[in-house]
Amino acid sequence: MATAKSKVMGYLPNDTPPFGKMLLLGFQHVITMFPATVLCALLMGFPVSTVLTVTGLGTIIALLGAKWSMGKYIPLYYGSSFSYLAAVMAITQTAYGEVAPAHVLSVVQAGFLATGVINVIVGLIIRLAGGKKAVDLVLPPVVTGSVACTIGIGLGAAALNNASGYLVDSNGIVSWWIVALITLLASVLFSVYLQGKGFIGMLPILLGAIVGYLAAIPFGLVDFSQIGATAWITAPTFTFPVFNDPLTWTVIVGVGVMAIATIPESTAHLYQISLYVDHLAEEQGREKFGLAQYVGLNLMLDGLDDIINGLFGSTAGTNYGENNSLMVITRNYSGPVLLTAGVIAILLGFIGPLRDLIYSIPTSVAGGLSIYLFGVIGMQGIALMMAEKVNLYDPKELALGAIILVVGIGGNIGYPNGMLPVPLLQKVFPFGWPAIATGAVLGILINLIFLFFKPPVERAKVG
Repeated sequence: MATAKSKVMGYLPNDTPPFGKMLLLGFQHVITMFPATVLCALLMGFPVSTVLTVTGLGTIIALLGAKWSMGKYIPLYYGSSFSYLAAVMAITQTAYGEVAPAHVLSVVQAGFLATGVINVIVGLIIRLAGGKKAVDLVLPPVVTGSVACTIGIGLGAAALNNASGYLVDSNGIVSWWIVALITLLASVLFSVYLQGKGFIGMLPILLGAIVGYLAAIPFGLVDFSQIGATAWITAPTFTFPVFNDPLTWTVIVGVGVMAIATIPESTAHLYQISLYVDHLAEEQGREKFGLAQYVGLNLMLDGLDDIINGLFGSTAGTNYGENNSLMVITRNYSGPVLLTAGVIAILLGFIGPLRDLIYSIPTSVAGGLSIYLFGVIGMQGIALMMAEKVNLYDPKELALGAIILVVGIGGNIGYPNGMLPVPLLQKVFPFGWPAIATGAVLGILINLIFLFFKPPVERAKVG
């Protein structure tokens, strides 16, 4: 926590809050990651308890891997990734909430292992090539910032669907809107007016969730009957990958290639969190962490997380922008707090009543929180471009950002499952091209053109 040099409240990655505070902050992280991680499991046909346990384990191992490697935590939480939805759902073919047969999950897990290996290889190449400097040539700030903005704004429809009850009734449900707006307003007001008020100012999302939960009770949106319905101790079901199924190699290609979506996403998340961590360190008069320089290691840890998911029967993961937003809002970047969140997630897979309590949080409450958190992801992308002094009067920079934003956001909200109807490479992308990944790749490829064929203005500067 802050030293005697500064009264600025906040925790840097290696800071360890007192135990009680750490539990509350960790629980806040769990509430933040829970809706998306559980939704992915329900859609893909994976058992929720297994996904919660394994993603918690993956987060812990990634955090400890960073600390062991460089003496610093990279403060990121790993949950289920939406990038894999269409590819996986086509294989599992389960109804919402139905768990796919174990042998089907085992085949899909082989694909998740492939994404992990790809991430590790790319991360290793980047480390050998020079880290951030090498990445900035291929992924300049205008690309990573635009990708981050695309992810946040592109998820806006999902937040509004949850807030409105649209998926239950296409006209929306008034009570859902009311509860979502109360949750949203409470979270925003807590984050603004409690800032600088000590530890309580670091819990705006938890407090907002509590207010939303209480507001939902009179509307009958909280189902108390499910609390305590599960046995006190439940054992998650673990499955293991297989490689001798006829579909295995098809899955490895079709699922593994989705790493192209998570690599620029993960890079953008690291740059964002690095920017805000160093800003807090500067305010506290402490040494900056410079986490952005560890982009190669970060991708290797991403890959390690996917390998763990693939080995034990969870959905492929990514580090969560929602939790990044939470950290930015609360100024809490503590690695030990994230480790605590990982432990709580593991316990959720084993302790029935605790999981029941989280399950009882109404979807409208999650929607109200998501409007705020997803929006902050997008704003962090803008902040990243501002901090890196991206020149949006330069036609080159404008072009890169414009293409990524329109293809990524337009495709993600305009087409089913965010898949662009491009009739090319259908064996690899049988359900269309993933919009956010396609936008990112287009930006990368066009940037490469500018690298090899310098614009006249840049040639003149060199000359």
